[in-house]
Amino acid sequence: MLWLKALHLIFMVTWFAGLFYLPRLFVYHAMSDDEISHERFKIMERKLFFGIMTPGMILTFIFGLWMLVDYGWELYSASGWLHAKLSLLLLLLIYHVCCGKWLLDFKHDRNRHSHVYFRWMNEIPVLFLVGIVILATVKPF
Repeated sequence: MLWLKALHLIFMVTWFAGLFYLPRLFVYHAMSDDEISHERFKIMERKLFFGIMTPGMILTFIFGLWMLVDYGWELYSASGWLHAKLSLLLLLLIYHVCCGKWLLDFKHDRNRHSHVYFRWMNEIPVLFLVGIVILATVKPF
């Protein structure tokens, strides 16, 4: 069981590393004004999203669901903290999809957002991380 938890946490950290860094790349990409930079950012963004973030997300969900099955859904289904955590994970998944849409917008040179917008979007994963970690460790309700 502890191996599952360790793997879940490792891939969660991997996923969040990408969630923290990709919007920061979008900030710099939106600020750049030369073709060489645009192409370089497109490569970096694609590799981060498809090579690190998405596999990290998938493996986080796999090991999280595995733990949920092993620990027994019945034990936790009455706990409000688990429902709240799963709700935050659903919202985080939506944020991940939004990052994928922004990636495609940059890829096809149709980004409509400023670097300031992406600076604000870069803060969202922090809120999710704080909420999810508190819910999973403190189990406040």
